[in-house]
Amino acid sequence: MDEYQAQPSTWPRAPHAPVADTVWRDVAIVLVALVLLIAWDSTDFDMVLAAPLGTPHGFPLRNNWFLVKIAREGARRAAWLPALWLIAGIWWPTGVLRRLTQRQRIEWVMLLLLALAAVSAVKQHSPTSCPWDLAQFGGSARWISHWALTPDGGPGRCLPGGHASAGFAYFSGYFVLRRSEPKAARWCLVAALAAGLLFGVTQQLRGAHFMSHTFWAAWLCWTSCWLGDRAMARWVN
Repeated sequence: MDEYQAQPSTWPRAPHAPVADTVWRDVAIVLVALVLLIAWDSTDFDMVLAAPLGTPHGFPLRNNWFLVKIAREGARRAAWLPALWLIAGIWWPTGVLRRLTQRQRIEWVMLLLLALAAVSAVKQHSPTSCPWDLAQFGGSARWISHWALTPDGGPGRCLPGGHASAGFAYFSGYFVLRRSEPKAARWCLVAALAAGLLFGVTQQLRGAHFMSHTFWAAWLCWTSCWLGDRAMARWVN
């Protein structure tokens, strides 16, 4: 039994969509986003965006103090603070967590970890190398499709963007909150999207990732959170 009971929310609530409508809407979002990502991969947009940032000798901003120490390392540490709040909130909820049941609070943590694990697992087995590893920028790898599943001559393990996933993993809150706290869910969605894109852009500037790596991280985090939420729906509710 919960130590705390979910409290009635005073936030405006939107009418709940029928379950079937929600499922089909979620499926449509996942599939449309997948099609757009595959279409992006068939273009040279990644190289168009990366080329002005790099030279044949590498990326000038690769070791930039602000991008490395603040935008990467500092932001990565900061991204763990909400996670610690969520974990502590399983037993000692504060803020919006007080309006969730303990099972919903547990689900939020589990979906967050699931998203991070999914990105890490794909990344560890990806043959795609980072921009700074490409021959065009002083490396040894050759440019090939991310999903050709063929070694490109570089170290690989660069797709999707791990740093961006530290923001996108908080899509988890949207799925947990949207049924009972729609306003909070929308704010969580916007915050996760903004953080993930910001983290991705900082890595793009350094030559650590292409923009598509950030987009794939977003898609994988969203999809894993959605599937996890569907799998846990009966237990949570």
